[in-house]
Amino acid sequence: MKFSNKILSQTVTQLCLIKGIDHIVISPGSRNAPLSIGFTSHPSFFNFSVVDERCAAFFALGIAQQLNRPVALVCTSGSALLNYYPAIAEAYYSDIPLVVISADRPSEYIEIGDGQTIKQENVYANHILYSANTKEGEDHQLYNETEINIALNTAIELQGPVHINIPFSEPLYETVNEPTVRPQHVPARMASFSSEVISEEIKPLITQWNTASKKLILVGVLPPNSVEQRYLDVLAKDPSVIVMTETTSNLHHQNFFPAIDQLIAPLSSVEFEELRPEILLTFGGMIVSKKIKAFLRNYKPKTHWHIDVKKAYDTYFILDKHLRCGINQFLRTFTSEVSSKPSLYQEHWLNVRDHRKLKHADYIKQIQFSDFKVFSMICEALPKQTDVQLSNSTVIRYAQLFDFHESNAIFCNRGTSGIDGSMSTAIGAAVASGKPTVFITGDLSFLYDSNALWNNALPNNFKIVLINNGGGGIFRILPKAKEMDHFETFFETRHGLTAQHLCEMYRVEYSSATDENSLKKALRDLFDKNDEPSLLEVFTPSEVNDKILLDYFKFIK
Repeated sequence: MKFSNKILSQTVTQLCLIKGIDHIVISPGSRNAPLSIGFTSHPSFFNFSVVDERCAAFFALGIAQQLNRPVALVCTSGSALLNYYPAIAEAYYSDIPLVVISADRPSEYIEIGDGQTIKQENVYANHILYSANTKEGEDHQLYNETEINIALNTAIELQGPVHINIPFSEPLYETVNEPTVRPQHVPARMASFSSEVISEEIKPLITQWNTASKKLILVGVLPPNSVEQRYLDVLAKDPSVIVMTETTSNLHHQNFFPAIDQLIAPLSSVEFEELRPEILLTFGGMIVSKKIKAFLRNYKPKTHWHIDVKKAYDTYFILDKHLRCGINQFLRTFTSEVSSKPSLYQEHWLNVRDHRKLKHADYIKQIQFSDFKVFSMICEALPKQTDVQLSNSTVIRYAQLFDFHESNAIFCNRGTSGIDGSMSTAIGAAVASGKPTVFITGDLSFLYDSNALWNNALPNNFKIVLINNGGGGIFRILPKAKEMDHFETFFETRHGLTAQHLCEMYRVEYSSATDENSLKKALRDLFDKNDEPSLLEVFTPSEVNDKILLDYFKFIK
C-alpha cells in the first residue's frame, strides 16, 4: 500500500478512516494529489471520481443523505472549492454532514498573482459549522491534528458541513510505503438527552396543551422512519389536534392532513379564523407551502413551540419555545402526559379534507393532458418500495397535492430550495441506498444539472421522469408575472431543448411521451426495466398548465 509522503495527507486520511468517514468524492486536480493518493490507495475507502465540482458536491450530499453520516469531498485549489458552495449551503440548512477537504497553495503563494490561487481560508464562513485552516510543516502537527479532529467530530456530532483547508508544497506525487505519522484520535461525542431534563421542560406546556381545544402540528422535511408510529397514533386520535404534513415529511396516518394547499387554498377569511390554532407545534425541516406560512403569519396562534436538537426558525413570527431534544425523546414524554381534549376541531377539518379529495379525483378525470394530469399519472404508476427524489420549483409543489404510497421514501433539497444539483443529489442517494430510485424533475432543473449524468457510478435501477413544458412554468402561476415585459425570455426562459441527445452521449436509455396513452405505456415500460439507467421525457403544453392548476383550487372548494 502507498501513502503520500505529505504528513497532512496522512493525518486527514487516517482520521477519516478511524471516524468511519469512508465515502470519498474526488474531483481531479494536481494540488490535491497527496489527498487523492492517500484516499485511493487504501482499500477501506469507497472512492468516486466526479469532474464537475458542483455536481460532485451534490452527489456527495445525496450519499450523506442516505448514509446519515459524513461524506468527504476532495478538490484542488482555486475556484474548484467555490463550486462546492451551493451544496454546502444546502447541507447547512438541511443538516446533512459533508466534509470539504480542499488543497491549497502554501501561504507564501497567496495573493502574489500565482495561478489557481484564491483566499481559501474561511471561504464558506456564513454556511459552515467549522473551518479548520491547517498549516504546513512538522512543527504544526499537534495544531493540525487538533483542528482536523474538531472539524470531523463537528460534522459527526452536529450533522452539517465542515471545511478543512490543507496547503501542500511541491513536489506533490511523492509516496512512501508506510505512514510516517500516527495522529491522535479524539472520539466524537454524540448528543444524549436526559428524560428528566426533557420532562422538566415539558411540564409547563402540558397544562396549556390540555386546556386548548384547537392544536395544530405542522411537520416539515424528515427522513423516513424517523418518528415512532406509536407517538403519531396518539396525536392522530386527539380530536383537538390537526397534524399537517408535507410529502417530504414521510409521515402517514389516516387522520393526518398531507395536502396542505389542497385543504386551505380555497378557504375564506371566516374559515381561516375557524382553522386558527391556539397552539402551533412544529418539527422537521423547511416547509414548502407558502399558503400555510401566509395563514399562520396572518392568523397567528397564541403560542408556537418547535422541537429540534440544533435550531428553531421563527418562521411565523410567534416562536415562544425551542425544545432542544430529539423528536422521539420529546414525544415519548409528551404523549404519556397529555390528555385528549373533547373538540370538533379535527372532525370538522377531516370532513373538509375528504370533500377536497373527492373533488380532486373528479378534477383529474376532466382535465386535458397537462403538468397536473402527468403528475397524477406518475404518482399512480410509481412502484412501491421505490425511493422518490424530487426537484424543486414546480415539481415539489405538484407533489404536495398527491398521495404517495407510504412505502415510497420522498426526498428533496429543501434547505435552500434551489434547482441546482437536484439530479446529482438523486444519483448520489441512489448509489448509497442501492434501492430503485425515481427522480422526477422539470426541464430547467434537469438542463441546469445535466452534468450530473457525467458519472461512472450511475446505477442501472436509476430512472428519471422529466416533465418538459419548455421553460420555467412556475412563473406563469405567480401573480402578475405574465404581465412583465420580456416574460418569456427572462422569467419563463422559453426553449426548444430536449434530453434526447444528452441521453445518447451519457448512455442513458431514452423514451418520450406526448399524450395520455403514450405516457401510460411509457411509464409501464420505464418501471419494468432495471438493466440500465433510463429517462422518460414527457412533453406538456405550457400554455394551459398554469390555468389548470389555478382552476383546480376553485374547483375543489
